Amino acid sequence: MHLTPSGFFVASGKATSRTSDLNAFDGALYDAGISEQNLVAVSSVIPVGVKESEKKELPMGAVTHCVLSQIRGCGGDVISSGIAYAYRRDGRGGYVAEGRLHGCEADLRHELESKMREMSEMRGVELEEVRLVTVGHRIPPGEYGCCVAALVFTGYR
Repeated sequence: MHLTPSGFFVASGKATSRTSDLNAFDGALYDAGISEQNLVAVSSVIPVGVKESEKKELPMGAVTHCVLSQIRGCGGDVISSGIAYAYRRDGRGGYVAEGRLHGCEADLRHELESKMREMSEMRGVELEEVRLVTVGHRIPPGEYGCCVAALVFTGYR
């Protein structure tokens, strides 16, 4: 049996918590609109024929495959999380790179672009336009924080 997605959407969010970094993570998932799913992290290949769509509401508790980037921190930290994704020019699917760092979104965007460039060079393929989704956050003193970015697969064929 092969589970091949037929679509995907991209989501991102950030949150803080006075209680714990786990609660900040939950809040970031809520902000991204994907907190009611059972997320299963997968690696970074977009199957042939998969189309991007607007964010979809998924059934509560659904096992949901995604390429997930997350980073957690505490008061005073600047954190950033993101994904980059692109289709191959030859029409044979695409790739996703995730990234996270203690630092600003601009540095993360540069890192993600470099990752995508190396992925295409290693495979000897050209990519269409690389799309970036990043989220950054300066965590207030005395709190925990989290940023998430995800490429969420939907539907299976």
